[in-house]
Amino acid sequence: MKNIFLFLLLSTLLLAQNKAPKISIEPDEFDFGKIVEGTVVNKEFKITNKGNDVLKIEKVRASCGCTAASPKKNELKPGESTTIDVAFNSANRAGKQKKHVYVFSNDPDKAEYRFTFFAEVVKDDEAVLMTAPQLKLYRHSYDFGKTFEGEKLKLTINYENSGKETLEIKDVKTSCGCTVASLSSKKLNPGEEGKINIEFDTTDRTGKMARTITLFTNDPKNPEQTITLFVNILERNS
Repeated sequence: MKNIFLFLLLSTLLLAQNKAPKISIEPDEFDFGKIVEGTVVNKEFKITNKGNDVLKIEKVRASCGCTAASPKKNELKPGESTTIDVAFNSANRAGKQKKHVYVFSNDPDKAEYRFTFFAEVVKDDEAVLMTAPQLKLYRHSYDFGKTFEGEKLKLTINYENSGKETLEIKDVKTSCGCTVASLSSKKLNPGEEGKINIEFDTTDRTGKMARTITLFTNDPKNPEQTITLFVNILERNS
Protein backbone atom coordinates (compact mmCIF):
# COMPACT_ATOMS: atom_id res chain seq x y z
CA MET A 1 0.00 0.00 0.00
CA LYS A 2 2.86 2.30 0.92
CA ASN A 3 4.56 1.60 -2.41
CA ILE A 4 1.36 2.39 -4.34
CA PHE A 5 1.02 5.68 -2.47
CA LEU A 6 4.63 6.64 -3.30
CA PHE A 7 4.07 5.70 -6.95
CA LEU A 8 0.95 7.88 -7.19
CA LEU A 9 2.73 10.76 -5.45
CA LEU A 10 5.71 10.56 -7.80
CA SER A 11 3.39 10.33 -10.83
CA THR A 12 1.49 13.41 -9.68
CA LEU A 13 4.73 15.34 -9.17
CA LEU A 14 6.03 14.31 -12.60
CA LEU A 15 2.78 15.35 -14.25
CA ALA A 16 2.92 18.69 -12.47
CA GLN A 17 6.49 19.23 -13.66
CA ASN A 18 5.54 18.41 -17.25
CA LYS A 19 2.51 20.67 -17.19
CA ALA A 20 3.38 23.82 -19.15
CA PRO A 21 2.05 26.11 -21.88
CA LYS A 22 3.58 26.03 -25.36
CA ILE A 23 3.28 28.99 -27.73
CA SER A 24 2.94 28.60 -31.50
CA ILE A 25 2.54 31.44 -34.03
CA GLU A 26 1.53 31.03 -37.67
CA PRO A 27 2.91 32.19 -39.96
CA ASP A 28 6.22 33.02 -38.33
CA GLU A 29 7.23 34.91 -41.52
CA PHE A 30 5.08 36.97 -43.91
CA ASP A 31 5.84 39.09 -46.97
CA PHE A 32 3.52 42.01 -47.79
CA GLY A 33 5.29 42.38 -51.15
CA LYS A 34 5.42 45.81 -52.81
CA ILE A 35 3.37 48.56 -51.18
CA VAL A 36 3.07 52.27 -51.95
CA GLU A 37 4.85 54.57 -49.47
CA GLY A 38 2.38 56.04 -46.97
CA THR A 39 -0.07 53.14 -46.89
CA VAL A 40 -0.82 51.04 -43.80
CA VAL A 41 -1.01 47.26 -44.26
CA ASN A 42 -2.40 44.72 -41.79
CA LYS A 43 -1.93 41.03 -41.16
CA GLU A 44 -3.36 38.73 -38.50
CA PHE A 45 -0.98 36.17 -37.01
CA LYS A 46 -2.52 33.15 -35.27
CA ILE A 47 -1.33 32.26 -31.75
CA THR A 48 -2.11 28.78 -30.41
CA ASN A 49 -1.39 27.24 -27.01
CA LYS A 50 -0.12 23.75 -27.85
CA GLY A 51 0.80 22.99 -24.26
CA ASN A 52 -1.21 21.56 -21.36
CA ASP A 53 -1.37 24.61 -19.10
CA VAL A 54 -2.72 28.16 -19.47
CA LEU A 55 -0.62 30.37 -21.76
CA LYS A 56 -0.29 33.94 -20.53
CA ILE A 57 0.79 36.59 -23.03
CA GLU A 58 2.57 39.16 -20.92
CA LYS A 59 3.73 41.67 -23.53
CA VAL A 60 4.03 42.25 -27.29
CA ARG A 61 6.74 44.52 -28.65
CA ALA A 62 7.60 45.55 -32.23
CA SER A 63 11.11 46.27 -33.48
CA CYS A 64 10.20 49.81 -34.57
CA GLY A 65 7.60 52.51 -34.03
CA CYS A 66 6.23 51.95 -37.54
CA THR A 67 4.62 48.70 -36.38
CA ALA A 68 1.68 48.20 -34.02
CA ALA A 69 0.80 44.75 -32.66
CA SER A 70 -1.80 43.68 -30.12
CA PRO A 71 -3.32 40.28 -29.21
CA LYS A 72 -7.08 39.84 -28.98
CA LYS A 73 -6.68 37.69 -25.86
CA ASN A 74 -3.93 37.57 -23.24
CA GLU A 75 -4.70 34.13 -21.79
CA LEU A 76 -5.21 30.91 -23.74
CA LYS A 77 -6.31 27.54 -22.40
CA PRO A 78 -4.62 24.40 -23.79
CA GLY A 79 -5.58 24.07 -27.47
CA GLU A 80 -7.08 27.56 -27.63
CA SER A 81 -6.11 30.14 -30.26
CA THR A 82 -6.28 33.88 -30.78
CA THR A 83 -4.75 36.40 -33.18
CA ILE A 84 -2.30 39.26 -33.09
CA ASP A 85 -3.20 42.07 -35.46
CA VAL A 86 -0.02 43.62 -36.88
CA ALA A 87 -0.22 46.98 -38.65
CA PHE A 88 2.76 48.36 -40.58
CA ASN A 89 2.80 52.07 -41.45
CA SER A 90 5.03 52.67 -44.48
CA ALA A 91 5.10 56.47 -44.15
CA ASN A 92 8.60 57.89 -44.63
CA ARG A 93 9.96 54.43 -45.49
CA ALA A 94 11.60 53.37 -48.73
CA GLY A 95 12.98 50.15 -50.16
CA LYS A 96 13.04 46.69 -48.63
CA GLN A 97 11.87 46.39 -45.03
CA LYS A 98 12.37 43.61 -42.48
CA LYS A 99 10.60 44.00 -39.14
CA HIS A 100 10.21 41.77 -36.08
CA VAL A 101 7.47 41.36 -33.48
CA TYR A 102 8.34 39.89 -30.07
CA VAL A 103 5.79 38.04 -27.92
CA PHE A 104 6.66 37.54 -24.24
CA SER A 105 4.78 34.77 -22.41
CA ASN A 106 5.03 32.18 -19.63
CA ASP A 107 6.13 29.47 -22.07
CA PRO A 108 9.21 28.08 -20.24
CA ASP A 109 10.93 27.14 -23.51
CA LYS A 110 10.10 30.28 -25.52
CA ALA A 111 9.59 33.11 -23.09
CA GLU A 112 10.43 35.46 -25.99
CA TYR A 113 8.95 34.37 -29.34
CA ARG A 114 9.92 36.37 -32.43
CA PHE A 115 8.16 36.43 -35.79
CA THR A 116 9.04 38.48 -38.86
CA PHE A 117 7.42 40.31 -41.75
CA PHE A 118 8.84 41.86 -44.94
CA ALA A 119 7.75 44.59 -47.34
CA GLU A 120 9.17 46.61 -50.22
CA VAL A 121 8.06 50.23 -50.06
CA VAL A 122 7.85 52.04 -53.42
CA LYS A 123 6.98 55.60 -54.44
CA ASP A 124 3.80 56.52 -56.33
CA ASP A 125 5.57 56.70 -59.71
CA GLU A 126 7.10 53.28 -59.12
CA ALA A 127 3.64 51.97 -58.28
CA VAL A 128 2.37 53.22 -61.66
CA LEU A 129 5.14 51.29 -63.39
CA MET A 130 4.22 48.16 -61.44
CA THR A 131 0.77 48.12 -63.08
CA ALA A 132 1.73 49.51 -66.51
CA PRO A 133 2.13 47.72 -69.86
CA GLN A 134 5.66 46.64 -70.70
CA LEU A 135 7.09 45.79 -74.10
CA LYS A 136 9.56 42.92 -74.04
CA LEU A 137 11.47 42.38 -77.28
CA TYR A 138 13.11 38.99 -77.64
CA ARG A 139 15.84 40.55 -79.83
CA HIS A 140 17.19 44.09 -80.04
CA SER A 141 19.64 43.35 -82.83
CA TYR A 142 20.30 40.85 -85.58
CA ASP A 143 23.21 40.29 -87.98
CA PHE A 144 22.28 38.81 -91.36
CA GLY A 145 25.97 38.32 -92.10
CA LYS A 146 27.11 38.24 -95.72
CA THR A 147 24.63 38.27 -98.58
CA PHE A 148 24.57 39.25 -102.27
CA GLU A 149 23.02 42.43 -103.63
CA GLY A 150 19.42 41.98 -104.69
CA GLU A 151 18.50 39.46 -101.97
CA LYS A 152 15.39 40.03 -99.85
CA LEU A 153 16.23 39.04 -96.29
CA LYS A 154 13.47 37.99 -93.91
CA LEU A 155 13.38 37.84 -90.13
CA THR A 156 10.74 37.31 -87.43
CA ILE A 157 11.18 38.68 -83.90
CA ASN A 158 8.80 37.84 -81.07
CA TYR A 159 7.62 40.44 -78.58
CA GLU A 160 5.52 40.22 -75.42
CA ASN A 161 3.50 42.37 -73.06
CA SER A 162 5.13 41.50 -69.72
CA GLY A 163 3.24 44.26 -67.89
CA LYS A 164 -0.13 44.46 -66.14
CA GLU A 165 -2.19 46.57 -68.58
CA THR A 166 -2.94 46.44 -72.32
CA LEU A 167 0.09 47.24 -74.48
CA GLU A 168 -0.51 49.47 -77.50
CA ILE A 169 2.06 49.82 -80.29
CA LYS A 170 1.28 53.27 -81.64
CA ASP A 171 3.77 53.42 -84.52
CA VAL A 172 6.65 51.58 -86.21
CA LYS A 173 9.34 53.52 -88.08
CA THR A 174 12.21 52.21 -90.17
CA SER A 175 15.39 54.12 -90.94
CA CYS A 176 15.12 53.58 -94.70
CA GLY A 177 12.71 52.41 -97.38
CA CYS A 178 14.74 49.22 -97.81
CA THR A 179 13.23 47.83 -94.61
CA VAL A 180 9.61 46.90 -93.98
CA ALA A 181 8.22 45.78 -90.61
CA SER A 182 4.69 44.44 -90.03
CA LEU A 183 3.12 43.49 -86.72
CA SER A 184 0.87 40.54 -85.99
CA SER A 185 -0.97 42.72 -83.45
CA LYS A 186 -0.79 46.33 -82.29
CA LYS A 187 -2.55 45.56 -79.01
CA LEU A 188 -1.56 42.87 -76.53
CA ASN A 189 -3.19 41.94 -73.24
CA PRO A 190 -0.89 41.16 -70.29
CA GLY A 191 1.09 37.99 -71.00
CA GLU A 192 0.25 37.86 -74.72
CA GLU A 193 2.87 37.57 -77.46
CA GLY A 194 3.13 38.95 -80.99
CA LYS A 195 5.48 38.76 -83.98
CA ILE A 196 7.33 41.41 -85.98
CA ASN A 197 7.87 40.27 -89.55
CA ILE A 198 10.81 42.10 -91.12
CA GLU A 199 11.95 42.23 -94.75
CA PHE A 200 15.25 43.83 -95.76
CA ASP A 201 15.64 44.54 -99.51
CA THR A 202 19.32 44.74 -100.53
CA THR A 203 18.63 45.85 -104.12
CA ASP A 204 21.10 48.50 -105.32
CA ARG A 205 23.02 48.41 -102.03
CA THR A 206 26.50 47.13 -101.25
CA GLY A 207 28.89 47.08 -98.30
CA LYS A 208 28.38 46.90 -94.58
CA MET A 209 25.14 48.47 -93.35
CA ALA A 210 23.12 49.02 -90.21
CA ARG A 211 19.43 49.83 -90.32
CA THR A 212 16.95 50.35 -87.49
CA ILE A 213 13.30 49.67 -86.70
CA THR A 214 11.79 51.68 -83.85
CA LEU A 215 8.59 50.80 -82.00
CA PHE A 216 6.60 53.53 -80.22
CA THR A 217 4.33 52.23 -77.45
CA ASN A 218 2.42 53.18 -74.30
CA ASP A 219 5.05 51.48 -72.12
CA PRO A 220 5.81 54.38 -69.72
CA LYS A 221 9.25 53.10 -68.78
CA ASN A 222 10.52 52.42 -72.31
CA PRO A 223 8.16 54.14 -74.76
CA GLU A 224 10.63 53.73 -77.66
CA GLN A 225 12.53 50.52 -78.37
CA THR A 226 14.79 49.91 -81.34
CA ILE A 227 15.87 46.84 -83.28
CA THR A 228 19.16 47.22 -85.16
CA LEU A 229 19.84 45.12 -88.27
CA PHE A 230 23.33 44.50 -89.64
CA VAL A 231 24.31 43.13 -93.03
CA ASN A 232 27.34 42.92 -95.32
CA ILE A 233 26.11 43.12 -98.93
CA LEU A 234 28.45 41.77 -101.62
CA GLU A 235 28.38 42.70 -105.30
CA ARG A 236 27.21 39.98 -107.66
CA ASN A 237 29.71 38.85 -110.24
CA SER A 238 28.60 39.96 -113.71
